[in-house]
Amino acid sequence: MTKERRDMPERHVLDSTIHHTETGDGPTFVFLHGNPGSSHTWRGVLPRIGAGRLLAPDLIGMGRSGKPDSPYLFADHARYLDAWFDALDLTDVVLVGHDWGGALAFDWAARHPDRVRGVAFLETMVKPMAWSDLSPQARARSEAIRTPGVGEQLVLDQDLLVRQAFTGGVLQPVGEEDLKTYLAPYPGRESRRPLLAWARQMPLGGEPAELVARIEAYDRWLAASDGVPKLLLTFEGSPTLLITPELADWCARNMAALETVACGPAGHHAPEDRPAEIAAAISAWADRHHLR
Repeated sequence: MTKERRDMPERHVLDSTIHHTETGDGPTFVFLHGNPGSSHTWRGVLPRIGAGRLLAPDLIGMGRSGKPDSPYLFADHARYLDAWFDALDLTDVVLVGHDWGGALAFDWAARHPDRVRGVAFLETMVKPMAWSDLSPQARARSEAIRTPGVGEQLVLDQDLLVRQAFTGGVLQPVGEEDLKTYLAPYPGRESRRPLLAWARQMPLGGEPAELVARIEAYDRWLAASDGVPKLLLTFEGSPTLLITPELADWCARNMAALETVACGPAGHHAPEDRPAEIAAAISAWADRHHLR
């Protein structure tokens, strides 16, 4: 079993700080959360993983990490993460990513192929999307968020984005104390800018062009990296799921050394609904490939 999770001293990176939790020792696993989560996303997963040094950072502007004056675009998150990986001198890592954390994991791995041993992912952005890929409801929501003024009103002027994620983006709403933890970093308008920036980064219809190019680059790495084991965790039973059976089939056709494990019913924020199943799948995969 792993040791008790520890909150580590904040690491100074670039012009700000990144907070992370750390559990256990041995080969390094880095767990990256998405929007609008934090390292708290992994609280039910990490104690069940078993052996390994398990790190879970809060992305810049999120959780207990600093909130520098930044646009909070994908490239900004990648830049701060690069500095954090370097500050901790992390090599030979296994990456585990959910939502934007999965995309950041792919991007880091593609740019640092000599430092990654494996990649596990769930409910993340595996390729650029067309507007037609969205349901009418999801399309209307994305269009509203991208509309100047409207997006600010929806995301910055209220805390509905976080509340909806952890009540509607899950099969079982999180408890009040956990919801308070998720809400705590975003008490007011200015503090919510990272959430709006992430929501506007969805790679739809060829935009944002810079991000689409980065996704296409990591897709090329995912297709060619035969020597790096990959694990896709899939779920069922919710209209909020990002990786549909059709998209899982695309992954199977276009990613080298990929295994897929179905983990049962869940919403998009699957670590809330299925922490035990996620941990069991990651642990078994890691052991099969001697990653720890």
